[in-house]
Amino acid sequence: MNKSLQTTHVKLLAFDLLSLNPTSDPTTFSRSATLLLSRAEILGTVTFRDYKPNKFLKFTVDDGTGLVPCVLWLNHLTSPYFSRRDPASVRVVANVATDFASQIKIGAVARVRGRIASYRGDVQITVSDVVIEKDPNAEVLHCLDCLRLARKCYDVVAVRNCK
Repeated sequence: MNKSLQTTHVKLLAFDLLSLNPTSDPTTFSRSATLLLSRAEILGTVTFRDYKPNKFLKFTVDDGTGLVPCVLWLNHLTSPYFSRRDPASVRVVANVATDFASQIKIGAVARVRGRIASYRGDVQITVSDVVIEKDPNAEVLHCLDCLRLARKCYDVVAVRNCK
């Protein structure tokens, strides 16, 4: 199996991301048995935002081919998972996540990177990085990149068009 893309944030359109299926390994997803993915990058307009202070921010990104649910965890300072880590490092991570959450507004064009996950049977992105795009051409360029990569690198023939 080709595992060369498992540690890469693969640029995907929502249509392609949402068509991924979980594999026997809970950290990977696949559309074909030869291409295993665990991380993705999407770009689109934020259309929904549900903020729970010190817990999480759920939001949805629309790239014209589908709606991608995203979750940004904000519980770093209270989660037992982080209690074993260096407190100074945890505070830095928590501050970065809080900064990302403050930037995500409805109507903003956001580039989101993160881990592909499944919640209640649906694919979502667990966010690790957010950039608010200022370039008016960013969505078109991302779409073209996704189409080119799907054909040349991912061996996927895109069936949907961008906006």
